[in-house]
Amino acid sequence: MEPYVLDFSEIDKTHLPYVGGKGANLGEMTKAGFPVPQGFCVSTFAYQAFLQTSSEMEGFFDQLDGLRFDDLQQISEVARQIRVHLSSLNMPGDIKDAIIAAWRSTGDQKSFAVRSSATAEDLPSASFAGQQDTFLNIVGQEPLLKAVQDCWASLFTDRAVSYRAKNGFGHRTVYLSVVIQEMVFPQVSGILFTADPVTGHRHTVSIDASYGLGEALVAGLVTADLYQVRAGRIIHKQISKKELAIFPLPEGGTITHPLPFERQEAQALTDEQILELAAIGQQIENHYGSEQDIEWAFADDQFFILQSRPITSLFPLPAVADTDFHVFINFGYIQMMTAPMKPLGISLLSNVTDFLTPTPADTAERVLREAGGRAFADFSKALSLPPLRRRILKLMGGMDAAMAAALAETTNRQEFQQITVAPKAVARTVFRMAPHVAPVMLKAGRNLLFSDPAKANKKAIIFINRKVKEHENMLAMLSGAERIRLIQRNMRNMFPDILTKIVPYVIAGMLASGKLEKKLKQKFGEPEAAVLLSKLYKSLPGNVTTEMGIELGDLADEARSQPELVAYLQSFNKGHFYEGLSDVPGGDKFKLRLERFLSIYGSRCAGEIDITKTRWAEEPALLVPSIISHIQTTAPGEHRNKFYQGELDAEETCRYILSQYNSIEKRWTARLLKAYRNFMGMREHHKFALIRLLYLYKRAMLEDARFLVEEGVLKKTEEIFYLSLEELILLLENNNAVLKKGIIETRERKHQLDHKLQSPRILTSDGEMLNGRPASLGGPEGALNGSGVSAGLVEGTARVVLNPEDAQLKPGEILVAPFTDPGWTPLFTSAIGLVTEVGGMMTHGSVVAREYGIPAVVGVDGATQSIKNGDRLRVDGTHGFVEILHRE
Repeated sequence: MEPYVLDFSEIDKTHLPYVGGKGANLGEMTKAGFPVPQGFCVSTFAYQAFLQTSSEMEGFFDQLDGLRFDDLQQISEVARQIRVHLSSLNMPGDIKDAIIAAWRSTGDQKSFAVRSSATAEDLPSASFAGQQDTFLNIVGQEPLLKAVQDCWASLFTDRAVSYRAKNGFGHRTVYLSVVIQEMVFPQVSGILFTADPVTGHRHTVSIDASYGLGEALVAGLVTADLYQVRAGRIIHKQISKKELAIFPLPEGGTITHPLPFERQEAQALTDEQILELAAIGQQIENHYGSEQDIEWAFADDQFFILQSRPITSLFPLPAVADTDFHVFINFGYIQMMTAPMKPLGISLLSNVTDFLTPTPADTAERVLREAGGRAFADFSKALSLPPLRRRILKLMGGMDAAMAAALAETTNRQEFQQITVAPKAVARTVFRMAPHVAPVMLKAGRNLLFSDPAKANKKAIIFINRKVKEHENMLAMLSGAERIRLIQRNMRNMFPDILTKIVPYVIAGMLASGKLEKKLKQKFGEPEAAVLLSKLYKSLPGNVTTEMGIELGDLADEARSQPELVAYLQSFNKGHFYEGLSDVPGGDKFKLRLERFLSIYGSRCAGEIDITKTRWAEEPALLVPSIISHIQTTAPGEHRNKFYQGELDAEETCRYILSQYNSIEKRWTARLLKAYRNFMGMREHHKFALIRLLYLYKRAMLEDARFLVEEGVLKKTEEIFYLSLEELILLLENNNAVLKKGIIETRERKHQLDHKLQSPRILTSDGEMLNGRPASLGGPEGALNGSGVSAGLVEGTARVVLNPEDAQLKPGEILVAPFTDPGWTPLFTSAIGLVTEVGGMMTHGSVVAREYGIPAVVGVDGATQSIKNGDRLRVDGTHGFVEILHRE
């Protein structure tokens, strides 16, 4: 017979299925010698035996399985019925006898804390903290038995049911143990985190402390003192006003008392006690090998540990090969795609920067490394060199002002100042990069000064098309592991072989921009110069993203003349969208135009830097919401008329500028204007080349994946997205290679959990997350501040969009998004303004907004949470703030 009761001394972490997370941790710490009050656990066997006395639970479970986690009204009703039912059942006699025997052995005259301990609780990936009930200061046999039964029923509180449903835990498979622990009557209690839960700093112990029982702190009745300890030294103390405390009553139960005034602002723990507690916390972390969230109490001049669980909210750290301080830049904020990527996407991208490192095969030495499903770039050594640091900070400022601020803050830290780079290492790096960088800069200078800017776009497109064809032919000649190795080599050579041929045009545009801006400021003053530059930026020739938006507008115009076709697009079946077009009047002609569009831009999509994302060519229906938005918000031909008008405005601005200079200055100014217009229009060519090649590689890898499916190695082709390139090569070249059981499922679960992590802009090797704040120009009270990147003022209705494939904008709506990359471009023709959480002056959304002439504010932290659909907004793209004028 399975035991209904287990003493703490009989339990360790392997007993989680029988005593739940809380019980297993208490037993583990008891065996390890930590100061844990004695007690025992009523096992999950007892819970299951108790449920078996009910003839109604199976029906209740069926009801729970059909509920959504956010259907709170239904959850509340079903959960209440279950709790009432479980409270009405009689506890089986053998379970009751086992509990009473253990209680008497521990001390039947003592007071006890009775706590729930679920099998899906205090886990590394989900804490379940506070989901079930706790009963304090329980005295006597009958109150104890009632508290146990109430704990069992609390597995079905509203919050517990919703939490399980949201996190994918089955209601039938989560069992409940009950922890019965000798009550501690503390003078002070609280919570200790062995890593800072706010900043993520792994070496900062953070302690919350208040008088009496910790329930006052948990319930939010009191603001606790905060103490922080690092390397055995108190680095911060924040003494709060603690007006209340919860104390136990002799007869059982608790009472809330106001504290005497002289104690309210007194430090709850002495400095010596703070350091002693921090040391205990560090010992517990060392025992478990991971950062811990610890409940503690101080009574009778000693500390007691009441619970320890993993901290589940910390952002994971990239792998490093040494103990030095590292600064990691979130690559997703540079690429305007902060969502997590699947392993194959990061594995592929990490090869692009391998030409910078001497040992590219070593994951911990790579410039790009994975953490939390994101790619982080390690430029720590480069940042330690002042000349490079200034340039990197300036570059980051154009991409995301908050990131630049966070990076600047990090480089001022004492830990960063200790980073050193040996002169030989600098020389080796310069020697390795010079063959790539020097020609790029020489070509950029030649483009700016001598070559014809008007011919640059055609040359670049011919080069890109030729390279795409060459790679397509090379891939077709190989298969299996050799083809994947070719893809890996191509990615490692992407910068030297391809991007260096395109980037000189972009750099020439940036040089022209800087020189032209300086020249205009000197001539016209800063305010007028800004206006002139904004007009010059409109309708740039050769911009592949703008041209894509125009072509999509043409596609929408093709559809709008056919009412039945528009109706079909508004109500299509995603699975049969393409085939169904032929059954609609005008559908075949629309289909031909769509195919032409996809032949050029089909490799694109939202989040396109991640190879695992579905491309438009793979699922053309993804474009339909943008096509419908365009039909609803613009007149026929309006998108081309706007672009033409922008060209006229830019030409007129050029003539005006040149008219203000004498003949000597005019020639150089005209050269700058021509270079600026043509080269800045090419600023996304290098990414367009990369995305087209990535799609070729994806198709080739999926073809090889089909072979692995046929061989029974994979269940479906998309499972390769959860493998690295190295793993894929191993599977393809070794007939006996098999995947470790459950590895795909584990990585799928990790990917889902990665979506819940808050992705930081900057991450240090100490685990500290920095998100920075751009310099605020000050706006009206209550306004949301960001960076103004496209001048103008507009009022309209907010449309919050998290996924462009699900969005249909209506006339007069302002697009509010977490970020935008080229895959979002189709929505820009419909929006009258733009607000994003991420971005800077030179990022995609900012550039397109200026080209389209719509006011834009980027870098607005939390915009998609603060702003709701239907809110009335005022967007000031000149001064960089957003006002919520009226809540929907």
